[in-house]
Amino acid sequence: MARPRTTLTVQRTEWLTPHLIRVHLGGPGFAAFRPSEFTDSYVKFIFDRDGVEVLRTYTVRSVDPVAGQLSADFVYHGSEGVAGPWAATAEPGQTIDLYGPGGAYSPRADADWHLLAGDEAALPAIAAALEAMESTAVGRAFVEVAGPDDELPLVKPDGVELTWLHRGSREPGEALAEAVRAAPWDEGQVQVFIHGEAQAVMRDLRRYIRRERNVSAEWANSISGYWRRGRTEEGFREWKAALATEESAPAAS
Repeated sequence: MARPRTTLTVQRTEWLTPHLIRVHLGGPGFAAFRPSEFTDSYVKFIFDRDGVEVLRTYTVRSVDPVAGQLSADFVYHGSEGVAGPWAATAEPGQTIDLYGPGGAYSPRADADWHLLAGDEAALPAIAAALEAMESTAVGRAFVEVAGPDDELPLVKPDGVELTWLHRGSREPGEALAEAVRAAPWDEGQVQVFIHGEAQAVMRDLRRYIRRERNVSAEWANSISGYWRRGRTEEGFREWKAALATEESAPAAS
């Protein structure tokens, strides 16, 4: 089935933190957009790079059907990358095409507790998940950001403990992996959502959750990298494919 392609118009932008820009999109094309029911709903924005279409994947932070708008948050690191610089200079009236949405995760009401962890790239999905939880939900959420200026106020159940981790000069994902491993492990059935820098998430935390804590795929089906340090999205896809091949290979006797 072909992925739906939609043309949306920039309505406004806002700087949430020094490194995070929210872009609100709507216009006539919004009527053709069909929101996803998942809290990790994502779209693939289509950018023109010298006549070549380049895709960049971003989580939909929110959808307002009444206003006819969706918002997406873009991590900004100066002139680096494709989508961040676009978001920093986007003006009302500009249009952009996107594919989607897709998605696979939403917090389950039958989980005894929740574990969520990620960095700036995963923050929109974590924020949406916390907002969607039952008021009685319990658990822990860890968010790694560059520093205190990158923290955001989040709506969450009282029973979910939110911990902000400041990366500072450390490598992306190090503080996150350490914090998740050091956190208490509660009794009962956990549902897990962990996304961020791929080395930390896929080589460390996925192994920790699935093998060391023995959480089944049913309850931990959303653990993967959103990006890989030093690689474009195209290069990251190649890295993930190589990792999948490595992990599926039979163990040496």
